[in-house]
Amino acid sequence: MTAPLPDEEPRITVEVCAGVDAIDPATWDHCADPGPAGARPVDPFTTHRFLSALERSGSVGPGTGWQPQPLIVRQDEEVIAVAPLYVKGHSQGEYIFDHNWAHAWERGGGAYYPKLQIAVPFTPATGRRFLVAPGHDEAGMSALIAGAAQVCETNELSSLHVTFCTEEERARGEAMGLLGRSSQQYHWVDDGFGDFDGFLAALSSRKRKNIRKERAQAQGFGGRIHALTGDEIEPDHWDAFWHFYQDTGARKWGTPYLTRAFFDEVQATMRNDVLLILAERDGRWVAGALNFIGRETLYGRYWGCTEHHPALHFELCYYQAIEWALANGLTRVEAGAQGDHKLARGYLPVTCHSLHFIPHDGFRDAVARFLDAEARAIEEDIEVLTAYGPFRRANVEEQE
Repeated sequence: MTAPLPDEEPRITVEVCAGVDAIDPATWDHCADPGPAGARPVDPFTTHRFLSALERSGSVGPGTGWQPQPLIVRQDEEVIAVAPLYVKGHSQGEYIFDHNWAHAWERGGGAYYPKLQIAVPFTPATGRRFLVAPGHDEAGMSALIAGAAQVCETNELSSLHVTFCTEEERARGEAMGLLGRSSQQYHWVDDGFGDFDGFLAALSSRKRKNIRKERAQAQGFGGRIHALTGDEIEPDHWDAFWHFYQDTGARKWGTPYLTRAFFDEVQATMRNDVLLILAERDGRWVAGALNFIGRETLYGRYWGCTEHHPALHFELCYYQAIEWALANGLTRVEAGAQGDHKLARGYLPVTCHSLHFIPHDGFRDAVARFLDAEARAIEEDIEVLTAYGPFRRANVEEQE
């Protein structure tokens, strides 16, 4: 579908594509991450290679409930903006939960699914969702929102959701009439620690002792821990990690979201964007954590194991990630969704953002009232949790 937007000059058009491979990778990435040539992307998940890996591997597409329909905005012949849009047949793999909305809509006699989602599938990591080329901020984002809303209304869909967008995108979306929503995660932020010992020195005495004890316990599992990236990662590492991922996915979600072929695609096109932390014991890989590397942030994504060892999960997912970030000049670690246990390990609560477009007036008003109450509760929780964080009181006050 290609059509001029209402109330816009005819030369601005929005096109719905059949997948990201219908768009030139360099053109997509110019919008997704217009940074210095050769630099790491700020957000590896909105790169063409990551989204293409999901499609090529069959992790999204027919039969998955995630049908790619990316948007592309042109001004005359120039591409000025893109967005990873999906038609969703369920609410799985989103991490911004709207199941109660779906139940309410369907109790009223409507069909909540399919709905539209601007998101990175299976990835609760904050980043730009309206991917606009430099110099086209206002026109590009306005066109993407108007185009997605038009697709929603024209097809009589229940809703459009933009998940894990930036705070700036949320403010601009709200100004255009979308509903903003708050949620919560735990992130580690470098406060000038220098190294892991410097980080420990900033903690309260009790928390510092607990972490040292936990690390000693974990590292005494009887094997070695390897931090691998780039060409250090070999196919057998992915074979091992696939078993870890399947075990965790089967226990948490019932069916793992990603296919085995996804990890082969990552090996081929993204191994320099990956940090794979594996535990080896008696010549066998027994546990592992997968991270993606951004320009300033290390994103923890998946963990799994075939042997249980006390505290090894915390070591591979949290402490090794902090240590690697400090050693490699990264200032932030995002360890994924939920998990109050992260607080005692140096990860403080932060607000995450999403946007929602609901054409139906009555349903939109009901959701808006819910979101106001939810936002107040989350703000209070973050204030309380931060006060109970592991840092010495002076450090907490400085971060606030």
